[in-house]
Amino acid sequence: MKRLLGYLKDYRCRTVIAPLFKCLEACFELLVPLVVADMIDNGIRRADNAYILRMAGLLVLLALIGLTCSITAQYFAANVAIRAGTSMRKDLFRHILSLEYTDIDMEGTSTLIIRMTSDVNQVQTGVNMFLRLFMRSPFIVFGAMIMAFTVDKEAAMTFVVTIPALAVIVFAVMLCSMPLYKKVQKQLDKVMLITRENLLGVRVVRAFNRQQNEKKEFKNENDFLVSSQVFVGKISALLNPLTYIVVNLAVILLLYIGGKRVDTGSLSQGQVVALVNYMLQILTELIKLADLIILMSKASACLSRINTVFDIRPSVKSGEDSVGINTQTEELLVFDKVSFSYAGSKEPSLKNVNFSVKAGDTIGVIGGTGSGKTTLVNLIPRFYDVTEGEIRFKGVPIKNLNLEELRRRIGVVPQKAVLFKGMLRENMKWGKKDADDTEIRKALEIAQAAEIVEKKRDGLDMPVEQNGRNLSGGQRQRLTIARALVRQPEILILDDSASALDFATDAALRKAIRENTENMTVFLVSQRAATVKNADKIVVLDDGKIAGVGTHRELLTDCPVYQEICLSQFSEEEVMRHA
Repeated sequence: MKRLLGYLKDYRCRTVIAPLFKCLEACFELLVPLVVADMIDNGIRRADNAYILRMAGLLVLLALIGLTCSITAQYFAANVAIRAGTSMRKDLFRHILSLEYTDIDMEGTSTLIIRMTSDVNQVQTGVNMFLRLFMRSPFIVFGAMIMAFTVDKEAAMTFVVTIPALAVIVFAVMLCSMPLYKKVQKQLDKVMLITRENLLGVRVVRAFNRQQNEKKEFKNENDFLVSSQVFVGKISALLNPLTYIVVNLAVILLLYIGGKRVDTGSLSQGQVVALVNYMLQILTELIKLADLIILMSKASACLSRINTVFDIRPSVKSGEDSVGINTQTEELLVFDKVSFSYAGSKEPSLKNVNFSVKAGDTIGVIGGTGSGKTTLVNLIPRFYDVTEGEIRFKGVPIKNLNLEELRRRIGVVPQKAVLFKGMLRENMKWGKKDADDTEIRKALEIAQAAEIVEKKRDGLDMPVEQNGRNLSGGQRQRLTIARALVRQPEILILDDSASALDFATDAALRKAIRENTENMTVFLVSQRAATVKNADKIVVLDDGKIAGVGTHRELLTDCPVYQEICLSQFSEEEVMRHA
């Protein structure tokens, strides 16, 4: 709640105006029963048509003033709610972007999407209705009771009994429903996760003919969501009939007491009508209040879920040292007894990794599936932090370096080629905002992607669809490599980013990178021995451990794991020839 109030502080004036105008509307509404009572006692009873018309005019005037107050209040309430919701959504998105891989892995992408969309919308609706009703409804409830005492004290005692009984019902339903709404939102996360997985993996689902299984799983989770919503809906639905029963019993009691007092002449017929109207006003407002409490229960559950995301602190902390410092060390990068385990994993993915890299070297990283190749290179830009050991950049532990400065000197091309919706030029400038067309074209040539642009009429203004779906897999990979090259980083990490390329294009790409990147240190992660064989140093991984480090020839002689990889990809004659 404290965080939500922080957003409302920016709109203090509007936040105050909305409920005040609602209270002003309520004041005019509380006058209506008295005017009606006066009309009955002094107009209808005496058949004074002029007086009746005057009172009718007064009722219309009260209605118009109340309508104006209501519109004003609702405008400011909606304005505050939308602006606060927008600010919260922006801050939540910014916070999610500040989280590291570990944090996002722990929460799950689908959950974060729900928090930023559905949950924020629910909080926004809750704020809107809260500003409109949180003062108006109690104001009318207690105002009607006070006004009833001004009419007749004995009959008004009915209100004293009725209002606490209604309060007990309302709060009992609220206490029961609030935790259930939290469970409903959690189940919504699961449905979102299944939906997202199926939409992203629709080709795999169809390739393995698993449509029926996925439909069944979705149906089970969705049915559970529906049953949960129906159950909590039934509890919330008890509110209206219970309040109606109490209020109608109160009306019956009021009519009974009022009727007896009219017979004795202690009360007029108009006053009885006024008392009944006040009781009905209470009923109407309590129904609104009940709906508000149900809505606030949902909003409170959603706000709690949003706060859990805000409370996550990035697991990777930025250091203070500059990466531009001068050191006497020859090594650009050193892995010193590095081990790493993913959150929740019992076994480390990397164990006791030791090797060093000089500036300008090309480092090949090879190994079987699951050997830790991607994990190794993800530790360099600190997407994850090492569990044990230390990585040093220019002699300084990377944990001590400024995170933004460190990553500015690294260009990463991940396994999955990701392009963003927009123009090609915009995508190419992701790593360097002020890059000109000459720099972009040079990067495209090195990445063997110049032909993609040349074939398009729009050139660098070529439109790119979401995830680059208007391009082939090979085109996407070459463009993502070009995007990293535009930055001209000190370290370029190619994480199996040429897997969709044919051998000729792959060879041309490696040759172009070697000839045009000067002092750039390049990490080539691949399962192809042909991709890494010309590297200055090859790191062979096997089940998270280093099986060998050296050149292609050295490893063919000394490393059985590397020999096995080469024999699986080349003929024995080719292997012996390269040795």
